[in-house]
Amino acid sequence: MAEPDLAQLRDRIEAVDRKIIALVAERLKIVEDVVAAKLTAASPFRDREREDLLLQRLRKLAIDAGLDPHQVERLYRVVMDMSVAHQEATVRNRSDAPLRISYQGVEGSFSHLAAQRRYAGRPGGALLSGHDTFRGAAEAVTSGAADLALLPIENTTAGSINETYDLLAGGALHITGEVVSAIEHCLLALHGVPLADLRTVISHPQALAQCHELFAKHPHLTARADLDTAGAARRVAEANDRSLAAIASSAAAQRYGLAVVARGIQSATGNATRFVEVGLRPAPVPDGVAAKTSLMFALTDRTGVLGDTLSRLAARNLSLTKLESRPIPEAPFTYRFYADVLGHAASEPFQAALDDIRPLTTDLRVLGTYPSAV
Repeated sequence: MAEPDLAQLRDRIEAVDRKIIALVAERLKIVEDVVAAKLTAASPFRDREREDLLLQRLRKLAIDAGLDPHQVERLYRVVMDMSVAHQEATVRNRSDAPLRISYQGVEGSFSHLAAQRRYAGRPGGALLSGHDTFRGAAEAVTSGAADLALLPIENTTAGSINETYDLLAGGALHITGEVVSAIEHCLLALHGVPLADLRTVISHPQALAQCHELFAKHPHLTARADLDTAGAARRVAEANDRSLAAIASSAAAQRYGLAVVARGIQSATGNATRFVEVGLRPAPVPDGVAAKTSLMFALTDRTGVLGDTLSRLAARNLSLTKLESRPIPEAPFTYRFYADVLGHAASEPFQAALDDIRPLTTDLRVLGTYPSAV
């Protein structure tokens, strides 16, 4: 038997290495097309769940090939990091840079679906990024990581989303738009599990509040708060627990391979959520478009001052569509008010109204003027 030729073996290894490099380059070329598709569809930039599923499949392939699955996973984590870096470079080098949008939740959440509907098809595309909290989505804008955030601010069933109002009080963000999205909540569980076998239902506190009648009708169900609707659906899929369910969208059921046990479980018909788009700078309102302006103000301490403020707005023929109060943490048992008023803040009647009410306030700010959606 002839002795192996070390030089020839090294040549063969180098030939394999050249193929590997060529395949990595081919993979990165495909990534460029993925970027274009994501921008057009306004899909999230990085999909952690898909990456985890890919790594699971690769570990199985490694075992089938007689390789160490942990080492293969290490190798492919590097490859995926290369892919993400290549996506970012591809976006940076585009002449029509996409709009970067942050939202609270994961893919399939109602915030994600609202953002996708609003920005899909935008010239230049849109790059969506999900965050665990409303504050995280807002801070992505203030830090420069995102151009805009889309945050829920009120629901027709559960009322105001206080955290969003509190974030607006910080003063760094301006409301640049609003969108109203119909919300159909679904009860999601593992396939083949009837409602009678369920015991615990997890979801975002707002979603649980919007479906309070479900728990009244089915007292064997216990509600448990979670960070996000779609995130709750993902946890049900991962837990593989037949007693566990989530309240989320039908899109989340499809995304995480769950069954829809019941549809339209929200307590009120016509359930809808109003989202506000926020950015670092005000945005112009096109001519001929009905405008809405959001104000924030704190009042002087005297009898009847709130009534006087509202009367002075009405005297200028300005229509109030919402009034909300929130406590001022640094001044116990005092409150700031948020008002939505139809009209443009730059118009003569609105400017006159602001001058009228300013003496009644200790703090008066225009949070933004934007096209009215309702």
